[in-house]
Amino acid sequence: MQKINKNVVLALLSVTSLVFLLFQLYYYKFYLSQKNGAVFSKVRGSQSGQDSTRWHVVRKFLGLIASHNIPVYLIDPLILGLVDKDIEQIRSSPDGPTPECKYFCTPRDFTTFALLDKTWKHEVGLFRTAEKMGFQWLKIINKDPRLDGMDDLSGVEIPLHYIFKLASHAIHLVVFYERSGNYLWHGPLRLKQHMDRKFVPFRKLHFGRYPGAYEKPELLLVSIDDLKVQIPKNPSNFLEEMSHSRFLECRYREARAFFQLYPDDASLDAVEFRKKAKSLLHLAALTLNNLGVKFWLSSGTCLGWYRQCNVIPYSKDVDLGVFIRDYKADIIPAFQKAGLPLKHKFGKVEDSLELSFQGEGDIKLDIFFFYEEDDHIWNGGTQAKSGKKFKYLFPKFTLCWTEFVELKVHVPCETLQYVEANYGPDWKVPVKMWDWKSSPSNVQYNGVWPVDEWDDVIQIY
Repeated sequence: MQKINKNVVLALLSVTSLVFLLFQLYYYKFYLSQKNGAVFSKVRGSQSGQDSTRWHVVRKFLGLIASHNIPVYLIDPLILGLVDKDIEQIRSSPDGPTPECKYFCTPRDFTTFALLDKTWKHEVGLFRTAEKMGFQWLKIINKDPRLDGMDDLSGVEIPLHYIFKLASHAIHLVVFYERSGNYLWHGPLRLKQHMDRKFVPFRKLHFGRYPGAYEKPELLLVSIDDLKVQIPKNPSNFLEEMSHSRFLECRYREARAFFQLYPDDASLDAVEFRKKAKSLLHLAALTLNNLGVKFWLSSGTCLGWYRQCNVIPYSKDVDLGVFIRDYKADIIPAFQKAGLPLKHKFGKVEDSLELSFQGEGDIKLDIFFFYEEDDHIWNGGTQAKSGKKFKYLFPKFTLCWTEFVELKVHVPCETLQYVEANYGPDWKVPVKMWDWKSSPSNVQYNGVWPVDEWDDVIQIY
C-alpha cells in the first residue's frame, strides 16, 4: 500500500510540474513578451528572432515618443546609408507598403535618433510610460557650454543623451541644442562613476565620443519598413557632415588664466578693431561658404581663439587657411563683389599662393593656401620688393568645428601642435612686434621668384 501511494504521489507531482511549466511558457510568451519585448512575432518579410526584435523595439519607441508628442528624426548612419541607396523610391512612395523588413531589421546593437531640445520639455511622464512598456532607460548629463563665458563658468548641467533599452536592442536618443552661431550642437557621452558601463556597448555608439556640430537639417517624413519616421531630406549630405562633425570648445578656463597674467586691452581702439574683425570674418565665411570652399582660422586669428577666446586686438588682420585643392578661380571676384577689393596676390596656384583683401579701414583679410606633402603641410610667403620666397611648415592636421565670435568655423583639431609650429613653445606670451619673415618658428627660406615671373606672382593693388 505504501509503495502504491509513492507512485501516485510521484505521478501527481510530475503532472503538476508539467502544468506549471506550460503555464510559465504561456505567461512568458503572451504577457512578458508583450511587456518586455523579449520575444516578438515576425514582421512581414523579415527573418525571425533577433531581426524581428529590432523592428519591434523601434516601433514601440516611436509609439512611446508619439504618445508624448516628441518630434524625433532618424540619424542612424547604418540605416541612413541603406536608405540613401533607395531614397528616390522611398520619396516617390512615402506611404507605400514595404515587401520586407529591409532597414530596421539590419543587424546592429542600437538605433540612433535625434531630438531638438527646444521641442521638448523633459517630461517625467515619458520615462514612466517607457517603464510601463518594458523599457529600461539611462540619462547622460553634462555641463552646458553655451552658458560659459570669460566672466563665468556656469557648471550648469543639461541632458545630452538618452538610452532606451528593450530586450536585446537599444535606442540612442541624441539631444541637439541650437547655438548662437545658428547651428546645432550635441555634447559628448561621458558616463558618471555610478553608471552601469555594461548597460549597452557604449563604445559602439556612433554619436558621443566627442561633441559634434551640424547645420539645421531639412526633414522628410517617410515610411520605412511600414514605420513612419522623419529622416534628413538628403541622407548622403548628413552622412558626409557626420564624418567631419567633431567640435572643439573655446578654452575659457585657460583664457581667464591668460588674462590674469596679461590684462585684456579694453581701449576704444581695441573694441573697434574687434568689432571690425568680427564683421570681416562673418563676411569672409559667408563668401567662402557660398563658394563651397572649406577654410579654417589660421595664424594670429587661430592663436587668438585658442589662447584667449577672442580676436587679438593688435593683430590688425584676419587670417584664414585654405587647402590648395579647394582653390577656385571664383574666389577673387566673389570677394570683390562682396565689397572687399584685392590688396595683393602673391605666388601662383602651383606654388605659394596667398591672397589679401582690404576690409573696412586698415583691417585686411589674408587667405593663405596650404600644400600637402607626404609628412607635412606648408604655406608660402613672398617679399614683394625682393621676390624672396618663404615656406612655413606644419605637422599634418585635420579640421574640427568651433564657435568663434558667434560663428561656426573650422580650426585645426590638433590646435596646440599647429600653434606651436607657428609661434614656438612660448606661444602663451604676447608678442606685439612680429616679423613674418623671421619671427615664426616654422619659417624657411625658399628661394627667389624668377624676375620674368614677377608680373604674375607679385601683384599689388
